[in-house]
Amino acid sequence: MKKIFMLLSTAVLVVLSACGEGSESSGELDKIVFADAGWDSIRVHNSIAQKIVEEGYGYETEVTPGSTAATFQGLTEGDINVYMEVWTDNIKEIYNEAIDAGEIEKVSVNFDDNVQGLYVPTYVIEGDEERGIEPMAPDLKTVEDLKNYPELFADPAEPEKGRLINAPSGWAVAEAITQKMDTYGLNDTFVNFMPGSDAAIVASMTDAIKAGEAWVGYYWSPTAVTAKYDLTLLQEPEFDQEIWEKTKGTEFPPNDVVVAVHKDMPDQAPKVVDFLSNYETTSKLTEEALKYMEENQASPEEAAIWWMGEHEDIWTGWVSEDVAKKVKDSMK
Repeated sequence: MKKIFMLLSTAVLVVLSACGEGSESSGELDKIVFADAGWDSIRVHNSIAQKIVEEGYGYETEVTPGSTAATFQGLTEGDINVYMEVWTDNIKEIYNEAIDAGEIEKVSVNFDDNVQGLYVPTYVIEGDEERGIEPMAPDLKTVEDLKNYPELFADPAEPEKGRLINAPSGWAVAEAITQKMDTYGLNDTFVNFMPGSDAAIVASMTDAIKAGEAWVGYYWSPTAVTAKYDLTLLQEPEFDQEIWEKTKGTEFPPNDVVVAVHKDMPDQAPKVVDFLSNYETTSKLTEEALKYMEENQASPEEAAIWWMGEHEDIWTGWVSEDVAKKVKDSMK
């Protein structure tokens, strides 16, 4: 009886070993979950990575939408596996805490040539002769200068004040813009308006530009908007870490936009993590996909396929030849 039990135990071990050998998709993860924190560039990068993960590595994928805070918490807790665009300096404290605690791992820098801050259409400062628009605020150079022009950006609900379009309230950067308004003395003359979404910011800006009207608000690059329109980033003092931490009264800090994964991913899907560790683009490359979305009214998924077709030399360098072939075959 003892011999029979030992033989059965050995057989079970052999079967379990065979099932786990050389098959990543039979490991702990059946599905890889990506974060959608609410803007188009992260959706495009999700779609590129999803295509490669699904077709090249055989995983199912899913996207979990939510605010920056909610999706990042999901990453730290393992409900989300991959975050394709962590704007590290926008959430510096919680990002560093998660890294130090070993809850997440940074696997690559997606891009680091981005900018963000308060923009106006360039014609507000310089005019646009072709459109018959005279300069509205030729001396407007800095964020602090805005307090001289509240009537130019009049808020519909409080016309005696200007309207400054902040980021949506769920975004970490909204707090920084709010503090900047206080630091630069804008609260007496401007309404701190927080729209409900990125789409609402874009609609507000686009409507103003089409009408040739003044507009001021938060935005960032890379985006389809910054690729399409002539915008001017209002100046702030050069970044200083000490001042930034106290008052936010400088330009935004340099911001590595990284690809991060939950701490268990390297064990759960090592080949996918190897791929993600090679994932690297630029703001310019990202804006190409976003501009394609804008001009063709395309979805992020459609823009991703177009981008991969245009830049096969880039993404095939992130993966093995075998994986690249599988992905390319799926796109025929």
